[in-house]
Amino acid sequence: MKYVRVDRILPENLITEIQKYIQGEYIYIPSCPETRKKWGEKSKNRDYLQSRNTTIRSKYRGGQTISNLAEEFFLSDSSIKKIVYEKNK
Repeated sequence: MKYVRVDRILPENLITEIQKYIQGEYIYIPSCPETRKKWGEKSKNRDYLQSRNTTIRSKYRGGQTISNLAEEFFLSDSSIKKIVYEKNK
């Protein structure tokens, strides 16, 4: 998250109004829900994890054991179980 000085982006009358509620502290102004990205969309982590999980499921169906998959993908046995037993995938 990048901080921006308010006096560089907001008109003085709006700054005065905000100062009635908060002074000298940081406030967070979230982006509009319409423009908000889902987790991992910007960094492509979401795509990577979906691809990895598809590969894990495929290898499991092909006969790989949970323990072998956990070792190969550096995950715990319980994480692999969650992936391979997940519904609708």
